[in-house]
Amino acid sequence: MSARRKGDISYQVVRSRRATADIIIERNGQVLVRAPESIPDERIEDMIEAKRYWIYQNLAEWRDLNATRVLREYRNGEGFLYLGRSYRLMLVSEQSEPLLLKNGRFCLRRDLVDEGAIEAAKAAFREYYINRGIERITQRVNYYAPKVGVVPRDVDIRELGNRWASCSPNGNLAFHWKCIMAPQTIVDYIVVHELCHFYYLDHTDAFWNEVDKVIPSYRERKEWLRVNGAGLDV
Repeated sequence: MSARRKGDISYQVVRSRRATADIIIERNGQVLVRAPESIPDERIEDMIEAKRYWIYQNLAEWRDLNATRVLREYRNGEGFLYLGRSYRLMLVSEQSEPLLLKNGRFCLRRDLVDEGAIEAAKAAFREYYINRGIERITQRVNYYAPKVGVVPRDVDIRELGNRWASCSPNGNLAFHWKCIMAPQTIVDYIVVHELCHFYYLDHTDAFWNEVDKVIPSYRERKEWLRVNGAGLDV
């Protein structure tokens, strides 16, 4: 990945074995150009210039969406998401596990907050989502892989920065731990999206055709993720 600038637009370039180039706005507001290895730098600069108005529009929209980002506090009654549903937080004193979901509430060990170590409380949520995600998302991958007609090798749940998921050339799938905060229908969309990348690495019409075969309502789910994705955080 290399950092570039064209006038007032800063962007990153990622080259791969893909056939075509495109421009996306990452979830952190970064402009990313995904390009074939053979495309010259001048062509990429021409793309940025040609898409300048589109980039301005999408960055403005990104700022509007992220203005409503939810800042959660680790106190009794705060809501935390799991599979699209909000569960109230309850701080507890006696509990062996750092975090449990029981009786309709997220029960977090009080000492993680009392010590002022908010990072420890966040880590407890991340670990919880990773553990639940391994089970739930692997199950959905196993369900949808035959429908897509592919055979993935491995499924991992981890921190992926600004990506919801990734598909490696050797067939390994990785999903951001935040995915498990979304409703099941959105999790399914993300799973099918990545499985279809086994056929196409880019987002051409042919790729979306494959997604449409399995999830005809993918446009609504894609839009939900675009609008609500900033709220999937701890």
